[in-house]
Amino acid sequence: MSAPSETYAAILGATARIEWKDLEPHFARGELLVVDRALDLVSAAQALIDDDSAAVKGWMEQGQLANASDAQAADWHQRNPDNLWAVVIRPWVLVQERD
Repeated sequence: MSAPSETYAAILGATARIEWKDLEPHFARGELLVVDRALDLVSAAQALIDDDSAAVKGWMEQGQLANASDAQAADWHQRNPDNLWAVVIRPWVLVQERD
């Protein structure tokens, strides 16, 4: 297996656990993208940085990458999960709820 790229390593280093209250303003601005658990959060972020529109479009068509919905936001607001991870890829904030 090859070593991760410098970009991948940099994104990984910028990825952190986050609370829903800190994500709410990004949701309100329509800047919050939800990454499915089946998808690697860092790989999704790298695809956005690399402008890999084929990968991003495919994930969106499969529902693995999507704008956060009102229902998702309401669920996170109610549950306040402690397993949300996020990374900022301007103008987006990518978030993933992990097991």
